[in-house]
This record gives sequence, C-alpha cells and structure tokens, in this order.
Amino acid sequence: MIASVLSPKRIKMPEIKIRKATTEDISTIVKFNETMALETEGKILARSILSSGVKAVFQNQKNGFYIVCELDQHVRASLMITYEWSDWRNGMYMWIQSVFVHKEYRKQGLYKLMYDYVKTLVAKESKLVGVRLYVDEENLNAQKVYTRLGMEKSNYQLYEYTKPK
Repeated sequence: MIASVLSPKRIKMPEIKIRKATTEDISTIVKFNETMALETEGKILARSILSSGVKAVFQNQKNGFYIVCELDQHVRASLMITYEWSDWRNGMYMWIQSVFVHKEYRKQGLYKLMYDYVKTLVAKESKLVGVRLYVDEENLNAQKVYTRLGMEKSNYQLYEYTKPK
C-alpha cells in the first residue's frame, strides 16, 4: 500500500514532431490558412484559389515549403517558408508566412519549436543569411511572440501592389 502511494504517477507526455509537410497535409494546411485569414484579418478566402495555392508549393520547390508540428500524430500547427534573394548579403532569406497554431494548442511553445527548426535550417546552409516575416500590425499577440523569441522589428515597412481581377 505504501509503495503505491509513494510511486510517481506515470503521465503520458505527448509525442511532438516537427517536420516538412507532405502532400498528405494539404487539406489541413488549407483549413489552417482559412481559419488564420478569418481570425487575424477578417478575410474569407476562396477555397479553390487557396487550395491551388497550397498545392503549388508542393508542385514547385522554388515556391517554398511548409513545416508542420505534430502532437500525437495529429498536425496542430504549420507555417510556410518562401525565399528572398539579398544582393546586399549575397544570400537568401527565408520568409516565414501563413503561421497557424490550432486554438487549443496556442501558448504551448509549438511555434517556438517550428521557429527553432527553421533557424537550424538556416544555420546548416551557408547561402541562407537569416529569417524574416511580416505580421499584421494589429496582431499584437503574434508580435509579442516574435519579440520574445529574439526576432527584432526591422526598419522596413511593407508595401504591395495586387493586380486587379
């Protein structure tokens, strides 16, 4: 009896895996992107365009790649990496885009694990010079996370032109 009281309880820790996404993850990534656009910018994305856009990343490596975070074999977070050549630094930046962590798993370090994975990729490749991302100016929670992880706000502002339909 005493031994059973003093024995530590066995707590099952979730199995966490950070990996590059595969085509089997496409539907999850599409769903994550839909949710993220609605939550952060109040935008409803056209599913057919979004699905084609996600598939295009897998069809052409030059478009980038996705990273996912699995907990107990279920994808709970993802981000996309694209590239930007810097002539000033004679190297490539990785751009983090389309960051999403399932609501139930936020504030548990999943983004940090994916970000650390990205930084490891940068450290291993001599032509990669750093990591950049852009964030909606009203998404203060995300900005706090990026700052806490050591990213610095740059002195650049983002401008864009979108071709009319």
